[in-house]
Amino acid sequence: MSDSLAKIAWEAVVNKKAKNLVFLDLRGISDICDFQIVCSGDSEVHTKAIAEMVDQSCKAKGQVKPASIEGKGSGHWILLDYGSVMVHIFLHQLRDFYALESLWPNSISEPPV
Repeated sequence: MSDSLAKIAWEAVVNKKAKNLVFLDLRGISDICDFQIVCSGDSEVHTKAIAEMVDQSCKAKGQVKPASIEGKGSGHWILLDYGSVMVHIFLHQLRDFYALESLWPNSISEPPV
């Protein structure tokens, strides 16, 4: 299930033209989730639109609702938590500051096809 959910979320961020996309395969490394998607948006409006696209796509295709959505009000760093899949959507300057993908540099993987 997490593979198909990760694919749906990945396609949604690509379709909404998210920037600097990174796909992290954390199976066997993290107890929190199997996959993380990290991406950036050009503005608060863009980050919110990306988050909305992920949410709508996951609900429509996988009929899955996120366990939690954090940061959607500000649009600076939005986290969509689907349990086995987490999607982080940042404004560029915050993305550089937090550098989440640097926590697991060996886990950067090809996105699901």
